[in-house]
Amino acid sequence: MSTGNMNLTLKVWRQKNNKTKGALVDYQLSDISPDMSFLEMFDVLNEQLINKGEEPVVFDHDCREGICGMCSMFINGRPHGPKDLVTTCQLHMRSFKDGDTIVVEPWRAAAFPVVKDLTVDRSAFDRVIAAGGFISVNTGNAQDANNLPIPKMQADAAFEAAACIGCGACVATCKNASAMLFVSAKISQLALLPQGQPERYRRVQSMVAQMDAEGFGNCTNTGACEAECPKGISLENIARMNRDFASAKFISEETV
Repeated sequence: MSTGNMNLTLKVWRQKNNKTKGALVDYQLSDISPDMSFLEMFDVLNEQLINKGEEPVVFDHDCREGICGMCSMFINGRPHGPKDLVTTCQLHMRSFKDGDTIVVEPWRAAAFPVVKDLTVDRSAFDRVIAAGGFISVNTGNAQDANNLPIPKMQADAAFEAAACIGCGACVATCKNASAMLFVSAKISQLALLPQGQPERYRRVQSMVAQMDAEGFGNCTNTGACEAECPKGISLENIARMNRDFASAKFISEETV
């Protein structure tokens, strides 16, 4: 861990689009403050590139508070870098030391094609959500909260599943590029609540079918997704999704 300003070597993946080959390009950075976030360090790099008349590195970002799930960098072989339970934007340069070489790549998955440099197309997640990650309700005044008592353990489990920010780290770290942790979290946050029961079995069938159609792989059962998830989403959600999917075959199978 560094306390003074650092000199770093960056090896950054540069790729014009998903039709062309990419390569790692070396950049030298000096006088980098340990108090900078990782994305602020990339801002410094891009400012230098622009000043030299070169094209800046393209990368996703939005809130920079670990909420939106946009920042998606594979840093030294790990999604979001060396720290647990943080996103790339929450990673600070004090996690590295003077003289380090840092390799930065995009998410690697067939379902996440590279748009440019470190930016990938994660719209596959949007299509999975659109397939069933919602509840159908009549509009009107909201019911009083006390009308639908929910056991605290179930409410807490639903809240924890809903913490998923859809960043895609689970897909990036999985050898099979499986999206089961993401999909199961989005299914569980509704399956655990009363409002999600009417469409429970259709939901799991529709979302799993869309997940497969997008080209995501099967679960490896190694638990890498949970280990690298910045929000600590539990593998229990995958087990719940599998139970619901199996139950749907016997209880309420529908054509989706």
